[in-house]
Amino acid sequence: MKFIKSTKFIYFAFIWHGFFLALTVSMLELNTVFPALITTLTESKFVFGAIYSVMLGVPLIFNVVFGHYLRNKEYKKKYLLLGIYLRSGAFLGMALFTYYFSISNPMLTLASFFFFVFLFSVSAGFAGLSYSDIIAKSLSSEKRVHLYTIKQLFGSVSAFGGGLLIARIFNLGIEYPLNYTISLLIGSLGLVIASLGFILLPEPKSVIKENNEALLTFIKKIPSILKKDNSFKLFIIVENLAGFSIMILPFYMLYALEMFNIDNSFIGTYVIWLTVGTIISNIIWGFLASKFNAKQIVRICIIFGALNPLLAIYLGTTTPKLFAIIFFILGFMISGRKIGFEPYLLDIIPTKERIEYLGIRGSLNILIVILPLVGATIIYLFGFNVTFVIVSVMMGLAALLLGKISNKQIKELC
Repeated sequence: MKFIKSTKFIYFAFIWHGFFLALTVSMLELNTVFPALITTLTESKFVFGAIYSVMLGVPLIFNVVFGHYLRNKEYKKKYLLLGIYLRSGAFLGMALFTYYFSISNPMLTLASFFFFVFLFSVSAGFAGLSYSDIIAKSLSSEKRVHLYTIKQLFGSVSAFGGGLLIARIFNLGIEYPLNYTISLLIGSLGLVIASLGFILLPEPKSVIKENNEALLTFIKKIPSILKKDNSFKLFIIVENLAGFSIMILPFYMLYALEMFNIDNSFIGTYVIWLTVGTIISNIIWGFLASKFNAKQIVRICIIFGALNPLLAIYLGTTTPKLFAIIFFILGFMISGRKIGFEPYLLDIIPTKERIEYLGIRGSLNILIVILPLVGATIIYLFGFNVTFVIVSVMMGLAALLLGKISNKQIKELC
């Protein structure tokens, strides 16, 4: 059956994927559920930081390689689907190792997590480049921002349902490790269902620039590309500094566990508050997107990232229920990053070199690779409060740098 390449069908495919992807992510929510799972296996914050470095950094390290490989591919949907199915397999693997070995051999389970997180992250980088290219060539700039906002809204509703499901799983009294196993299995199935939105999606042919230069030759050209494209260079610097807010996200859950000695019931509660913040923020981001440019959304996200760690220090002296405010604000930050940064980038990079630029951008987000380990080290040496203050200072610097972009550059970026 042949489908018309209509905007409505394109919207449907991406929204379908976003809806079930959000449900999947809720099952292993990286800022609540996953940190709680890791703490059942080890108390070492270095191991925790190392796993997160793999999760965040691997896609970035390999992105320039993926970008080089995909740049001459006119159609990329099959690579997107491959990435999704590999991620589903990673969830399934973690579920099996959690169920069979988390109690009898937690170190083996941790070791398997490094492998499956690596697989999950590599496939995410591979799929992410294909995803961005397909959405960029299927829709105009204005429609892309509109789609990201709608997709984020549907995804937030799905994540809210996932939060309720997680809360139900942990409140039913299902014993460890079956509770985490069930959530991981649901995540694996959710990714397969999410892929159905793309199977029938008609993919436009990419505009490519035939180039057979070797990978090493391309890597050597990166400095000259950055020197030539100042807007792209500034974007990368700001995004690297903004990575400090990403570094601290999973540690909020560890902070709550340490400060309040809470039980598993609060995991679902915090997931729900995070998704409530995401849902409400989508309405606000949608309004701001219609009134302002993408740079303003990025600016607000950075400000939230600077203030939230300081608020966490204060709320850590109150009650676990009040600490839910932190996750409510995280919902705003996470949603805003997805709505602001990606459309912001797609507008500033040249069409024919889109995949290459996306790969360069990914691989040059180098701070995200080391920040989880840096965060774990600072927390070990100086505690959570000092770490939170450092994050606030670095986010403040990111806001200042963003403000130094000239009006001409703002026009280019937006």
